[in-house]
Amino acid sequence: MHLGRTIVLAGGAVAALVVGSAYGDVRGRPVHEKVVAWAGGAAFLLLAGLATRVLTLDLGRVVASRAGISAGAAVRLLSSFVAYVIIVFIGLGMVGVPLGHLLVGGALTGVVLGIALQQALGNVFAGLVLLFARPFVVGDRIRVRSGAMGGVIDGVVAAMGLTYVTLETGEGLLKVPNAGMLAAAVGPAPAPDVAGPRPGAPN
Repeated sequence: MHLGRTIVLAGGAVAALVVGSAYGDVRGRPVHEKVVAWAGGAAFLLLAGLATRVLTLDLGRVVASRAGISAGAAVRLLSSFVAYVIIVFIGLGMVGVPLGHLLVGGALTGVVLGIALQQALGNVFAGLVLLFARPFVVGDRIRVRSGAMGGVIDGVVAAMGLTYVTLETGEGLLKVPNAGMLAAAVGPAPAPDVAGPRPGAPN
């Protein structure tokens, strides 16, 4: 973990934001106010971007150690996207770009995408809950009870991603949507009976 480096970079980004907003003005008549505003905005974007990169890499490593490399990469990508969008909006506001039209357009786009990707987004958020609540981890043998899935499923957790949980069952690999796993009853499954026939038992 690089917590100290993240704190230093984030503190520098906040300082650049405060100085640029308090002492800079891109529409001001004095040249030095414009210089302070642009320099503060550039410093904020740079430091905040570096802090986000370090933090998301650490977050990805933590998730990967718990749920696998693919889940760690997915969490890192999603958290980086959200953080960079916020940073860009703040930086644009510092240099005087009107954000009203961008926010309205972004809100409308978000509504349309949310409706179109409702099921996929539901699986993503359910995957995040499973990754952090940890009702099971990779390698656990679990039993899943769900009417929507057709009853009871026994299997070993082979992988956990942001959209599916992969189970090794007696019939092969099975990918279960995260939303279904979150809504199901999940518990440890008994070990399979691999012992041979008992002496004297009929064949």
